Amino acid sequence: MGTLSLWAVLCESKRIINAHSRHFLALSVIFLLPLSFSLIVSPTLLLLFDPTTPTNSTNSRLHVLLRLTTSTSHHTHHHHNQPHPDITLNSLIFPICFSLFLFLTSLCALSSITHSVLHGFFGRPVKLPSALLSILSSFLPLITTHIFSQFLLLLPTLPLLFIRPPSPSSPLIQTFLYFFLVIVLIILLVNLRISWTLAPVIAVAESSYALRPLLRSTALVRSMKTLAASTILFFGLLEGLLLWSSSVFISTGGGVGAWWKDWAVVLQIVLTSTTLMVLMLYHTAADTVLYMYCKAVHGELAVEIAEEFAREYVSLPYDEEKVPHVVSVVPHVSV
Repeated sequence: MGTLSLWAVLCESKRIINAHSRHFLALSVIFLLPLSFSLIVSPTLLLLFDPTTPTNSTNSRLHVLLRLTTSTSHHTHHHHNQPHPDITLNSLIFPICFSLFLFLTSLCALSSITHSVLHGFFGRPVKLPSALLSILSSFLPLITTHIFSQFLLLLPTLPLLFIRPPSPSSPLIQTFLYFFLVIVLIILLVNLRISWTLAPVIAVAESSYALRPLLRSTALVRSMKTLAASTILFFGLLEGLLLWSSSVFISTGGGVGAWWKDWAVVLQIVLTSTTLMVLMLYHTAADTVLYMYCKAVHGELAVEIAEEFAREYVSLPYDEEKVPHVVSVVPHVSV
């Protein structure tokens, strides 16, 4: 494959997923479907546990999801005019537990799907037990890599804490310097995000910890930043648009007494959750394929392919889609 592009990455991801469709469907149902459903309904669920949210507004949005009983509605109406409670530890328990659930589920999905795509890329057998067991070996590398990346992303923003934002009466030079600093900071953070896009895949594939996946990803992506940025932008826009449209639809639908709106909201949640699940599956697979392409550009993939053929691994002749897919990349191609 001489030309590297987003379309080539998507096609290779589709080939691997189709070759092991039942396996990836099982992983998606186990990890990605609960994750996508939780993300879709999270704005509504968080409203329920927010003490500063008006109760009548919360009831209207939660009518479909929670099916409030008559007694609950009467109790809510009785306390409607009472002052809102202060934010306490009890009100924070659900958001903290919910965020922890999302984080752990995403780590499990990332490690198992990345492991499976790597095996599928080389034509190795892809089995569900081995994919689930890979979560144990990848958990610590993913956790440490995530902590280090978030800490390093936070460091450049610290100067903004000591700089007062300009007011309308501030000198022009002060306003200019402040916004110049903000623009430079945004460019730096975006560049780091692109450079570290392969860090989670590297943490799983190479079992490296903390700072090493970040440095390794920076080295691999250095000549492929345009392709890495297009992958992030493509999936980020689709997933963000899906989450935004779903939250808008849920917040405006499902009024009390409008049974057809109830069904519309339920159907919309099912469709958007499934679509988001597929997008997250292809996003993880695309990042893994991009990792393999970057290794090919750096001349590392040929060595691994040679090792694969030296392992006495035999592909059945009727299993054509699972035959190792050799990638030929021109190192000096412009991306």
